[in-house]
Amino acid sequence: MDYTLFIVDDEKTIREGITAYVEDDYTVFTYAAAEDALGDFSKKKPDLILLDIGLPGMDGITALNRFKAQDADVVVIMITAYEDVGSVIKSMKQGAWDYIVKPLQMEGLEVTISNALETIRLRREIKDLQEGRIRKEVPCFIGESQVIHDIMAYIEKVAKSPDTPVLIQGETGTGKELLASTIHYRSPNFAGPFITVNCAAIPKDLIESELFGYEKGAFSGASAKGKTGLIEMADKGTLFLDEVGDLNPDAQAKLLRFMENGEFYRVGSTEKQYVSTRIVSATNRNLEEMIENEEFRDDLYFRISVIRLQVPSLNQREEDVQIFAGHFLKFFNTKFCRNLTGIREDAMAFLNRYKWKGNVRELKNMMERGVLTADGPELTLGDLGVDRAGTAKGDENKSSIDLPPLSPDGVDLTAMKADIDRFYFRQAMELAGGNESQAARLLNMKHHAFRYQYKKIMDDHSGKDE
Repeated sequence: MDYTLFIVDDEKTIREGITAYVEDDYTVFTYAAAEDALGDFSKKKPDLILLDIGLPGMDGITALNRFKAQDADVVVIMITAYEDVGSVIKSMKQGAWDYIVKPLQMEGLEVTISNALETIRLRREIKDLQEGRIRKEVPCFIGESQVIHDIMAYIEKVAKSPDTPVLIQGETGTGKELLASTIHYRSPNFAGPFITVNCAAIPKDLIESELFGYEKGAFSGASAKGKTGLIEMADKGTLFLDEVGDLNPDAQAKLLRFMENGEFYRVGSTEKQYVSTRIVSATNRNLEEMIENEEFRDDLYFRISVIRLQVPSLNQREEDVQIFAGHFLKFFNTKFCRNLTGIREDAMAFLNRYKWKGNVRELKNMMERGVLTADGPELTLGDLGVDRAGTAKGDENKSSIDLPPLSPDGVDLTAMKADIDRFYFRQAMELAGGNESQAARLLNMKHHAFRYQYKKIMDDHSGKDE
């Protein structure tokens, strides 16, 4: 395995001595100043940096922070001319892997470098294993739009923690479970179980026993052998709680206790259980509104949402539509043993214009129907079931407001603006299914501002009707 080393030291003899000792085994670049090394960092991408603490100009500890800011995983070994304990401790706290003391003992330096590069090798091996599990376990990609790239880059950071809770919010069908599984397979727990549960699909009186398990005879109808709960099944892995807003108050309290202390009781048991399980939650509901309505615990909300991810709707990332459509075409071609060669231009134009209420899930269902029923060789508008799926985006939302031309008599601009506001506020509420928070997002407004203005518009209109 080829490794690139930076040697950053203002003493020429140190740079030349280390280079002569290691250049047969590694690609080596030397620098007398940290500023020059930082300038080359992104182009040459070193695996290991030997960095002098007492550099002129930018000192080694400042440079360490700059290197780590560009790549948190880069391995840095500090070099010091004397055992300056304070500087060494400070550099170790700020991410240095190890340190060596001048005058350098080359045999000892070789061992230190070898150990550091073994750490890098193991990291790469784990990364390859994670990528392999993701390709195997995650059924399809999330998207290629910039906003999705930003989310995936953020996941790269937050997934490194084995137990920090994550809350994923977004409309139905946006791929929240795919993001949850990606978090799991990029985490240190990637070899452990990934357990999913839809909290809305389990009767409220059974959710506690499903999550925490129960002892034999714990309640009427309980299995004679008892049952292991989902939290326990996810030990050393991840438990994905989809539709977490549907948990009843008792289950919320018990989940909070577990997340705070890592402990729980099986239903019907007095024996305390301990497991190490990461909780990733998801919801398409507004938990803050539920807290205001006393339907969800605020302390649990703050615990499950240490990290928050907001997944945009497919309508907000239209560049992903064609990518997903092509992916599903190949997927269902394979599944149904079809050989469709592509999507006709007018059909693709329809997909790009369509208002996706069900997001990626709706697109997948439409493509499944199309590939299954198509006569081929290309997917057509008829194959997509346009008449049944609804009209193209733009057609269904044409404004019913007639805007008169400006005449010599003028127009009542205030009244016209009130009509426009009323029309779009109503449209937003209809598209959001009456959910004020979602409607506010459609109009790019804060929730409290939307609520105030919507109430004012409706009250004014009601007064006119009277």
